[in-house]
Amino acid sequence: MSVGLRLVPPPLQLSDAPAPSFNHIARLSDDTGLLEHARNATVRREHGYCVDDVGRGLLVASREPRPTPQVVTLAERYLAFLTHAQGPDGAFRNRMGYDRRWNDEPGTGDWWGRALWGLGTAAARSTQPWIRREARLAFRLGARQRSPWPRAMAYAGLGAAEIVRLDPRDPDAAALLRDAADAVGLPGPDPAWVWPAPELTYANATMAEVVIAAGDLLGDEPVLRAGLRMLSWLCREQDNDGHLSTVPVGGWHPGRPKHRFDQQPIEAAATADACATAAAITGDDRWDEPLFRAITWFLGDNDTQTVMYDPLTGGCYDGLTADGPNLNQGAESTLALVSTLQHARTWGTRSATRPSGGLA
Repeated sequence: MSVGLRLVPPPLQLSDAPAPSFNHIARLSDDTGLLEHARNATVRREHGYCVDDVGRGLLVASREPRPTPQVVTLAERYLAFLTHAQGPDGAFRNRMGYDRRWNDEPGTGDWWGRALWGLGTAAARSTQPWIRREARLAFRLGARQRSPWPRAMAYAGLGAAEIVRLDPRDPDAAALLRDAADAVGLPGPDPAWVWPAPELTYANATMAEVVIAAGDLLGDEPVLRAGLRMLSWLCREQDNDGHLSTVPVGGWHPGRPKHRFDQQPIEAAATADACATAAAITGDDRWDEPLFRAITWFLGDNDTQTVMYDPLTGGCYDGLTADGPNLNQGAESTLALVSTLQHARTWGTRSATRPSGGLA
């Protein structure tokens, strides 16, 4: 459902961003895992759980540098869910009903990649030694697989990048990262359509990010430059009169007018992730502007000038329509909000104001 909300001026100070909150994530979680959907802020148990969201949950929990006991407990549950979902060959089931029965067989779709992204991040960043050990084992098993889908490979490659940053000598992670970048491909020669695919659909910034990470961590300067070129072009394509306007459901195609809705919070979060990675690798402050825009997309600096989260629940709205937000607050969107606010918190230690300049 969607409703119009009162128009608000876009905030220009990152001090207006709330601190990352796991309250709504905890509301959607139980002793099994993370439930996928909500009606408004009320969990919809009938839709069950999915590895897609649990992998994201482990990722975001593992990014907390000083996790509360609540966040550690959530990470433990998500890790247990992922290891239960994993088959003996490293593939993953995706969907479990509320009756705790799996509804599918192990595979290597997007959920496999997102599981490895979460496991790699937990193995590299968790503050709990046993979580790091168990996540590393599960990651190593999953890294034996390859997916025929480039986006699944991109997600898995970002998990591999976390392992390579921790241990540059890990051959399995390095091989997966290289294969992920190869699966995404490199930019084409046409400056009007740089993207290595014939359309922009979803997780576009994630695909650029994994190419950037591979170029950096594997010491391949041409690949690094190619990934940065992809991301720079994507950021320009997603600029609409000075604010972020993400590729919506339905995608964009060369030679066709851009439609603007339904925009998904996960796309803004992916843009924030990729720009933060580019900034960290290059040290170039030109990435600050698109990162700032990704953060402030949630705060109201978007195509309808409406705030995309509920301050009472800590949940994020599920999509931005022409009439304003879809007020349901599911797991994917809320994790996207928390992930992006983690970047805002990091940036807040440096600056709370809009950066000057931007990508040429």
